[in-house]
Amino acid sequence: MTTPASRFHSLAHWIGIQPASTPTRIVQAFIGSALGILFTGMVMHLWLGKVGNLPLLVAPMGASAVLLFAVPASPLAQPWAIIGGNTMSALSGILWMKLIGDPAWAAGLAVATAIAMMSLARCLHPPGGAVALTTVIGGPAVVGAGWGFAFLPVAVNCLLLVGIGWLYHAAVRGNYPHRAAAYVAPPGSSVGYTMADVDDVLAHYDDLLDVSSEDLDTLFRQVESRAWRRLHGVIRCEQIMRAAEPLALEASLDEAAQALARQDLRAIPVVAQDGHVEGLLGLAQLAGARSVAAAMETSPCLASGDTPIDEVLPILSGGRYHEAIVVDAQGRYAGLITQTELLGALWRGHIAEAIAHTSV
Repeated sequence: MTTPASRFHSLAHWIGIQPASTPTRIVQAFIGSALGILFTGMVMHLWLGKVGNLPLLVAPMGASAVLLFAVPASPLAQPWAIIGGNTMSALSGILWMKLIGDPAWAAGLAVATAIAMMSLARCLHPPGGAVALTTVIGGPAVVGAGWGFAFLPVAVNCLLLVGIGWLYHAAVRGNYPHRAAAYVAPPGSSVGYTMADVDDVLAHYDDLLDVSSEDLDTLFRQVESRAWRRLHGVIRCEQIMRAAEPLALEASLDEAAQALARQDLRAIPVVAQDGHVEGLLGLAQLAGARSVAAAMETSPCLASGDTPIDEVLPILSGGRYHEAIVVDAQGRYAGLITQTELLGALWRGHIAEAIAHTSV
């Protein structure tokens, strides 16, 4: 039976409602696209002047500006996609006009070939289809320009637009070309999934997703973190850290070995006289060492006391770090978290969750 809800759900697939954008993003896209098109046109006019009957600003640059300034994180909006995609598409249109000469027949082949070329070169860019079509139906001036049309004005337009986009984004968001935000530590984490799992799923996915695997990884990690906090509540580092006695930077190797054995630690924080953390000294690093300063790890994993432990979990499970040093706001030593404390907190959360489900 078809219900109003099911009919609306089916209609929603056709509407394809996009996620709402924020006012800040809308304003940034408005200003950026206006500046991008304005300066590209002005530079073309002042630098090159009139080049025969050719347009100094090709129409598909407007579509490229939409991607560049409204969705700059999209793989379709990156520099190689804009420059390579549009230029290859122009070459595709020129090729078929030279082979066939009739726009009615060349149009479809030009767009289809452009899609294939961009896909093979990994620079798929939707406005490229419009560029291919422009070279076919642009009239005698475009056809007469031959292969040069792909470079002037198309490639030059793209270079100018991308250059302006790079400068603009550097000023307002500082992330273009897009780089996925680093959320978890060392690659090869044994918790949950790995980037290899994401890449493998995408390789077998039937549709091309307009998002990079790195962004998907960051998104999934944040979803995992929120789900964990929802189930277990927020447990912070200061709640589970142990008050292990640190080692002074001036201590001898014998004193270091004794401190590790006395506290049953595999690694011990090394601190300066004022309490600032200088490094982490592991038991395995003592063999053949000349001094504590020479043997210690100088870039240990540091966390503030209010850091949720789900942010530390991937780091301590990644293979490089087995301990996290908790520091105060001034960077002074406050405590130590080993995998033992972390596993204990996770187990207590698991038991609490099981009891809660049993009592429901």
